[in-house]
Amino acid sequence: MTKIESNFRLARPLDAALLNNLARARGIYGIARIEPAPPLDALLVEYDASRLTLADVRAALLRAGIPIDASS
Repeated sequence: MTKIESNFRLARPLDAALLNNLARARGIYGIARIEPAPPLDALLVEYDASRLTLADVRAALLRAGIPIDASS
């Protein structure tokens, strides 16, 4: 297992609804940890690079309803 940490900027700050979406995203196979970064405008995501690529992680977060900034 190769753990990688990546930062993703959010298109908008986290709110209650987005926190619920984060809970769903934590269950995605290969994602080990997701933590909001102060001031709640970014996420730190730890994932298994032997199972997911950075593009896979980005796509999974978007499918889970997390508004990832296109520039991150």
